[in-house]
Amino acid sequence: MNAASNHQSRFAALQGQKPDAIDTPALVLDAEAVNRNMQRMAEFAAKHQIKLRPHAKLHKSADIARLQMQAGAIGVCVQTVGEGEALAAGGVNDIFISNEIVSPAKLRRVAGLAQLLKNRSGKLAIAVDSDEGIDRLALAMQTTSAAIDVFIEIDVGQGRCGVAPGPAAVALVQRLQGSARLRYAGLHAYHGGAQHLRTVAERRNAIGQAALRVAATRDALAQANLAPAIITGGGTGTFGLEAASGLWNELQPGSFLFMDADYARNERDNAQPAFEQALFVKSQVISVQDGHAVCDAGCKSIALDSGPPLVHALPGQPALIYASGGDEHGILRPATAGGPLPAVGDTVWLIPSHCDPTVNLHDAMIAVQGGLAAGAVSAVVRVDARGA
Repeated sequence: MNAASNHQSRFAALQGQKPDAIDTPALVLDAEAVNRNMQRMAEFAAKHQIKLRPHAKLHKSADIARLQMQAGAIGVCVQTVGEGEALAAGGVNDIFISNEIVSPAKLRRVAGLAQLLKNRSGKLAIAVDSDEGIDRLALAMQTTSAAIDVFIEIDVGQGRCGVAPGPAAVALVQRLQGSARLRYAGLHAYHGGAQHLRTVAERRNAIGQAALRVAATRDALAQANLAPAIITGGGTGTFGLEAASGLWNELQPGSFLFMDADYARNERDNAQPAFEQALFVKSQVISVQDGHAVCDAGCKSIALDSGPPLVHALPGQPALIYASGGDEHGILRPATAGGPLPAVGDTVWLIPSHCDPTVNLHDAMIAVQGGLAAGAVSAVVRVDARGA
């Protein structure tokens, strides 16, 4: 038996066992919280009569993507060709690559993915923001009999990808018209920079400015008889604002499903549902020294780009603060001076500050029903697109 088989056997043996049986460090889902988050978002979209296309770069799992579609999502977003291929291999048939792809090698894979999905009565979409992007995509699609939906990405305030709103976007749509296999689908208008603005007022102002850019572009396209059928965007921090604008008719939040410590730092917008933190890294205390303890979860098992994780204290456990200790170690100190420390062998549950890159560090997510303390393992969910 090879190492991969051993790995899978170890996960499979967890089914039905208590959380104590999960070796560390491990990525653990509170299954009930995940389901509640999924239902709340689906209900929000249905109530506001807006399409939901959640971002799968969060979980990178075909199983979870299919569950989201069963709950009402029309499809999913991905950010890379590899993510799209991995989810398609797992049976997902409606995928939007919400990013610019210009490498000829990657575009050949895009064309192959479009053909695969067409053969299964599915569809693929992609974002573009330049003449060169359109021309390269059109060339690659000549190798297939499939068509691909194309969203023109406009910069609505983040200053990342996206053509300038207005006439420049109109010119790109007009360029699409000459390519038989490129179908004009609408506008991609995502403001990533607004998602973690801390106050509701800041986020409202940012999306208000974005809405002006979207409206100007929509109107310019309409005047050219190219009105966009779909305007897609929105994230976990702002989707309620996009929905209320009357401009966006498709939402693509992702992190709401698991939530993370950084999103929890945002002032809550009462216009959006409340979501629960549902993703944890289980770790174990391996050393206790004067004034601190050490757990076995370092930056190889939990992403630190948005700051350190929060320590989730179960009833009876000490309140702790986490600091990076390197690749394999986390430093734990009392939340209050002189407070108690855990003992060697104790379990420590960590809430990642940024879910997406944390998930990408693991092969699987272990779902637990009935709570982290007394529940049982209900499923092991593969991270299909890890490293993609």
